[in-house]
Amino acid sequence: MPRTHVLCQQLFTGLEDNVRRDQTLVIEDGVLSYTGPAAEAPAQAPGDEVIDAGQHFVMPGLIDVHTHLVFGNAKSEEDIDLHVSPEFRALRGLFFTQHVLAAGYTSVVVPGDAGQCSISVRNAIDAGMFTGPHIAASSNVIANRQSLNDWFPSWVGTPEYFTGRLCATREAQIAEIRRQAKDGVDVIKIAMDGTHRRDNGEHIAAFTEDETRAMVDEVHRLGKKVAVHAYGREAVLYAARAGVDVIFHAFFLDEACIEAILESGSHLAPTFTMLANNVEFAEDYEASTRSGYAEMQRRVIDIGCRNLRRAHEAGVPFMTGSDSGFAITPYGEWHAREIEILVDWLGFTPAEALRAATSVSAKMLPASRRVGALEVGRQADFILVEGSPLDDVRILQERDRIRGVFLGGRRVESRVPGYDPNRVSDFNTVKWSELHTRARAMSLGKRSATGNPLQDM
Repeated sequence: MPRTHVLCQQLFTGLEDNVRRDQTLVIEDGVLSYTGPAAEAPAQAPGDEVIDAGQHFVMPGLIDVHTHLVFGNAKSEEDIDLHVSPEFRALRGLFFTQHVLAAGYTSVVVPGDAGQCSISVRNAIDAGMFTGPHIAASSNVIANRQSLNDWFPSWVGTPEYFTGRLCATREAQIAEIRRQAKDGVDVIKIAMDGTHRRDNGEHIAAFTEDETRAMVDEVHRLGKKVAVHAYGREAVLYAARAGVDVIFHAFFLDEACIEAILESGSHLAPTFTMLANNVEFAEDYEASTRSGYAEMQRRVIDIGCRNLRRAHEAGVPFMTGSDSGFAITPYGEWHAREIEILVDWLGFTPAEALRAATSVSAKMLPASRRVGALEVGRQADFILVEGSPLDDVRILQERDRIRGVFLGGRRVESRVPGYDPNRVSDFNTVKWSELHTRARAMSLGKRSATGNPLQDM
């Protein structure tokens, strides 16, 4: 079988801090069979392909462990759950994989959607019907009363096609885990945060510690990974003690949580990107500022940065996720901002942040997906970057700097197809975003104090 030889003047393996010079990758049947000095590489044989990376920075394909692939760049929970069918969501998710891939992300974890949406996208790609990133698929988020994903009032309930699945009893929780395992998920997500708080402002976890441990034990018994949404200290603590694979956010964790994470081997994925975008772009959306939403996000960022810096300094392992799939975090646009945030906000070195986005995040993919690093035995997923992310990680956010995307050693011609949001993503029926009182009209300069128009209609 012909081999592929990739000539690398600068190679970052995803496993160490430094760049290796004058290296060669040899690929056989999509898998790396040699990574090392060019002078010691196996000789090229007739029929072998040679790829000269030139001056480009060669590194593993990036991994986002928090991409909601089928949410369609939603503006609201209603956009996610009500306006389009699960079948359309799956097809739309397949479409948006192209945007993700073009950004240099060759693997994504989908933490929660409806039914078999991301499962179907994964299966279509795995079957060779379409080209796309490796996907760790999931199904409905396991929710409890008053938790994240129990969005809608009790008279609406949680129909089958909703992203959340209400599991209010131990029996229901275990039954849902087994259903999802039967359907072929790779990851099961639990909504650990409750919406209620104690008098001191602390979030009350949506599940007890015993319930959490029982769910995590069952997920792991069935060979699947566990991701949890947890802002609050109590939810983080329960999740860590249960040994979940990754905790999203964890902004209000304390020293007890850090100790539990280090003991259990769990990982953190802060997903600051959505909060950062909400704060930065709220200036252009007055309703967000008036509602106090942007200011709340600023407070969470301030607290989260202080707490998560301590976690990093203590040696807690971090993964990278962007919460892509919402209007504030569209597909293919902001995935790599999380790498920049780890460096600028949490004190990571660029190499640490790149490892978090490659070899560490790869641990959330199934064991059969040997990705995330350029070493013998792993799949040959890599990207060519113009410039060095070790000098400036921000360049990974510039799509024109991603000069080549390779899956299994084969170059992927990345496409970013345009689309009409009103036909693909934006189906909400909201006609006004604020209350247009007379006082509001005056503040906008539409009326004088006497009520007379100030401009022609």
